[in-house]
Amino acid sequence: MPDLSQYLPILIFLGIALGLSTLFVFLPMGVSRLTGAHNPTEAKLTEYECGFPAFEDSRGQFDVRFYLVAISFLLFDLEAAFLFPWAVSLAETGWTGWGAMMIFLGILAIGLAYEWKMGALEWE
Repeated sequence: MPDLSQYLPILIFLGIALGLSTLFVFLPMGVSRLTGAHNPTEAKLTEYECGFPAFEDSRGQFDVRFYLVAISFLLFDLEAAFLFPWAVSLAETGWTGWGAMMIFLGILAIGLAYEWKMGALEWE
């Protein structure tokens, strides 16, 4: 039978973490109720995440430019994620790695120029 006493510090740590997190969540709510700061009004209960009221129809269509901007953001975010390991390993990859990255950046630059020319980044 294994010695389970080795897990006691972990169990104590988890108990303290659970207690503190519960305290940090419920203590401010309790204090606000006791001090009278809890005063929900219609303005306080309005939408705050997206900035505008929810659509009446949940199947409403979004403009395709929204998706183009989102995809462009993801592409350039991934580009930045590829640039760091490439820069770190450039000494090992040499001119071949440099050329491959320039081709990659060139393709992305052509795509950005195409998007820009077609007006996909224009917002009305």
